[in-house]
Amino acid sequence: MRQKLILVGNGMAALRLLEQLIERGPSRYAVTVFGGEPRAGYSRVLLSALLAGERAREEIITHPEDWYARHAIDYHKGSTIVALDCARKQVRDHNGRRHAYDKLVLATGSNPLLPPLPGRALAGVHTYRTLADVERMLAACREACQSAYKKGGAYKKKPRAVVIGGGLLGLEAACGLQARGMAVTVAHLAPRLMEKQLDALAAEKLIASLKGRGIRVITGARARSIDGGARIESLTLADGRVIAADLAVIATGVRPNIALAQAAGLDCGRGIRVGDDLRTSAADVFAVGECAEHRDTLYGLVAPLYEQAEVCARYLSGDRTARYRGSLTASRLKVSGIDLYSAGQFLEDERCQRITLRDDARGMYRKLVIRDNALVGALLYGDTSGALWYQDLIRSGADIAPYKDFLMFGPDYGPAAAPAPRSLGAAA
Repeated sequence: MRQKLILVGNGMAALRLLEQLIERGPSRYAVTVFGGEPRAGYSRVLLSALLAGERAREEIITHPEDWYARHAIDYHKGSTIVALDCARKQVRDHNGRRHAYDKLVLATGSNPLLPPLPGRALAGVHTYRTLADVERMLAACREACQSAYKKGGAYKKKPRAVVIGGGLLGLEAACGLQARGMAVTVAHLAPRLMEKQLDALAAEKLIASLKGRGIRVITGARARSIDGGARIESLTLADGRVIAADLAVIATGVRPNIALAQAAGLDCGRGIRVGDDLRTSAADVFAVGECAEHRDTLYGLVAPLYEQAEVCARYLSGDRTARYRGSLTASRLKVSGIDLYSAGQFLEDERCQRITLRDDARGMYRKLVIRDNALVGALLYGDTSGALWYQDLIRSGADIAPYKDFLMFGPDYGPAAAPAPRSLGAAA
């Protein structure tokens, strides 16, 4: 008799887990999936392309509803789990129905982190997290553009958008809205854009690229309030500056969705704490994805979440040696025309050696960070060739001393024994 496996969540980590379970033994579990969104599985990575008009909605759907049916998965879309009883090994859904499990996987993801800004509930203020968020943004963008357009093929006044947050998501939102005809301003709290991925020089080059697209960037900008009547009219900064806006996007980070686990008494820190086997503090309960905290670390990029899902699937499929040891974080800005890659320790310290290559005429900047004859960080702007090779060198800790002088020029100048790139997914 098959065991009952319940999966709470239907995001990219959950879907990878399902794929791996099917591949490793589709008859082991009777699988039930609860997804809070009222739709089938899609790629969050491609939301920026959808927003920018580079992909159609149907192109980002990765797991249509008939996929679940073909694999005998009981999929409850638009259904949330509101309570977990670990002692009875049951969950309760939002309709009050109880569902028993033998194994439970929590893949509850994360929620937008919203600053306590007055006016954030005004019409026209959006978060950027889900397909529904993008659809609402596109509808608001169309409305703003239509109302600003006049006969004769010109705008009475170009519609304006402000993006609060200059991290990966904020910049992808800004470029998407700009591609849709909005005049965009990015207001970022830190002194440089993408401060978790870029040094000062790369951030300067990024600002120059954005300005070249017509996007205004304000760094060191603390938002004070979102102002308007029934809907947004402007953003006011702490220094008194006012940015007129017909639409706003708040992209100031995310917070792991751990409310269900906390209420059930699971051990939680910033996320749901898991061991190397991805098990939580409760028997037969696992956690993967953005909600999981492993060795005091949370991951929000796709590659680490996939790695967690694959280890969890191996363990659930009977491989009790399966272990997750943590991931190397690598980031790419998913904006057409801006090539940017960052991995590992991109800011050097006194124990590190820095190698840089800069070509302003080509808009290129590269920095490699080396410690103890091992590559520990790579920052590539304008030319990201060799990114996956550098990524594997960082992950492996290989001795690069024999070819350190040629390291900047990529894998063609490294030894034949150097690690080969594995897959593009790791840098998504």
